[in-house]
Amino acid sequence: MEELGIKHKMLPVNGINIHVAEKGEGPVVLLLHGFPEFWYGWRYQLTELAQHGFRAVAPDLRGYGDSSVPPEMTSYTILHLVGDVVSLMDALEQPQVFVVGHDWGAILAWYLCLFRPDRIKALVNMSVPFIPRIGSIKPVQFLTAMYGDAYYICRFQESGIAETEIARLGIDSFLKKVFTYHKPEPFYIPKEGLGLPNEKITLPDWITEEEINYYVKNFEKTGFTGPLNYYRCLDLSWDLITPWSGAEITVPTKFIIGDHDMTYHFPGIQMYISLYGMKLFVPGLQDVAVLKGVGHFLHQERPKEITDHICDFIRKF
Repeated sequence: MEELGIKHKMLPVNGINIHVAEKGEGPVVLLLHGFPEFWYGWRYQLTELAQHGFRAVAPDLRGYGDSSVPPEMTSYTILHLVGDVVSLMDALEQPQVFVVGHDWGAILAWYLCLFRPDRIKALVNMSVPFIPRIGSIKPVQFLTAMYGDAYYICRFQESGIAETEIARLGIDSFLKKVFTYHKPEPFYIPKEGLGLPNEKITLPDWITEEEINYYVKNFEKTGFTGPLNYYRCLDLSWDLITPWSGAEITVPTKFIIGDHDMTYHFPGIQMYISLYGMKLFVPGLQDVAVLKGVGHFLHQERPKEITDHICDFIRKF
């Protein structure tokens, strides 16, 4: 990636080491990736934001890429993740930054803004809306009741099960199945598995075999247990955020989602993410964009459009 002018460095952060990729000079835009990605998922935005006069910084979150992979499952709670990002801002000597999040990076960004709004100038979040802590039903129990044990988040819960299925299927096939999923339906992992190993999967025009191979080599090195532990800490994180029940997100926010993203078809979500739904819990919400014909990995599928959305919004602040 050096040919793209992207610089890489390792920083001691929150008791671990965090690898960051960055490009450009100017106000810092922190890009937080989701599953199953790492800094490379932001390869387009790193270059494009730099061209727009920003310093784009994309860390590998803990458990991913070249960052540390703590062995304990309980080291992946939302408090650990937010702590990493706040400590990273300190290491970068940035009292305030712009934040862009996608998937798990979006969940992290919501809670970063909830816990430390003083450190965030504005937020652009994608694909996963803010879900407030309401009631007494924990997330995994709720998802199991809604979709059953085969729903991917439920299947990820038991240590070793998902890792074994990914190994059987092959990292290449698993990543292709995830990246090519473009349906308004829940993603299931049945007991018999996700299909045959090394089956032929046709890639969409927004991602190449070479790019998939870059992901594969990275996950061959790190494995998937760290990333899967994010899901395994869902209920623990739910317990830990009890003090923030009812708290609101006041940071200026834009939310973007694709209408082919399965998240957009979660029961009731389309009404909720309208300015009059999620805005009850995110009073800082100023704009919602629903992109037509776009799936979950919208920042790769429509990179220039996403960069334009980011720049148009954060330039106001």
